[in-house]
Amino acid sequence: MIDLRLIKDSIVKQNMTIGCIVQTRMGSTRLPGKVLREVSKGKPVLHYVINQLKYCKSFEKLIIATSTLPEDDKIVQFCMDNSVNYFRGDSKNVLERHYKCAEKFSLSTIIRMPSDKPLLDPEVVDKVVKIFNENSYDYVTNFLPSTFPGGTEVEVLSFASLKKSWERAILPSEKEHVTNYIYNHRDDFRIFNVVNSENLSNFRWAVDRIEDLRLVREIISRIHKSPILIKDILELFKNEPHLVEINKQVDENESTIKSNKEDEEFLKSKSGLK
Repeated sequence: MIDLRLIKDSIVKQNMTIGCIVQTRMGSTRLPGKVLREVSKGKPVLHYVINQLKYCKSFEKLIIATSTLPEDDKIVQFCMDNSVNYFRGDSKNVLERHYKCAEKFSLSTIIRMPSDKPLLDPEVVDKVVKIFNENSYDYVTNFLPSTFPGGTEVEVLSFASLKKSWERAILPSEKEHVTNYIYNHRDDFRIFNVVNSENLSNFRWAVDRIEDLRLVREIISRIHKSPILIKDILELFKNEPHLVEINKQVDENESTIKSNKEDEEFLKSKSGLK
């Protein structure tokens, strides 16, 4: 029997507009204003995120999605100064922000990229997008589970999947974290995880804390090329292994614990429990 859904997906993907939405805000609790903190020569974290993404060959549109909070006016100004598309939406319902952003820019496929990844690898982004394009998946990523360095995660999903999540998400964590609804309802989506040839998940190059920023500064000050790829950083660590120790003790689970607690409180309030 012919699967009409697969035929429809194939037609849609032939006519799709692929865009990268970079989720950005100033209000980080662990490292306030981190996206505009200087990395090198007056250039902030967000500059390096955008610069790395410019080497991707897999999408047409790049949009910075920030909030309507006054504190995020600085991000908008940065976008205007650097001729980068931007969108402003709800500060807490980040899922809705992504959905409305994708809708406004007519995206049929969305690459979701947080703004704390100045060392994202454009080759990895293109690889994940290629797998999405050549198959009939709703969602493709490289961290379920991760075998790539922290800070090189990629998520690609269809607009239909984003819309479905937006329409059905109930838990606070599903609204705060864009793809949590998909994680929680995996049987409702066609999901694929890209596995690296070598497990490098013990490395962490995202910027969540000051230790992370210090490491990123050290890496960028030593690698004088663009883009900076995973293999470049591994070669640097091979020659200077002490660099790995800079952010080795950073705890990544704080945000997850906070979200789980908020979900528990939400469910208690709905059931009338105290």
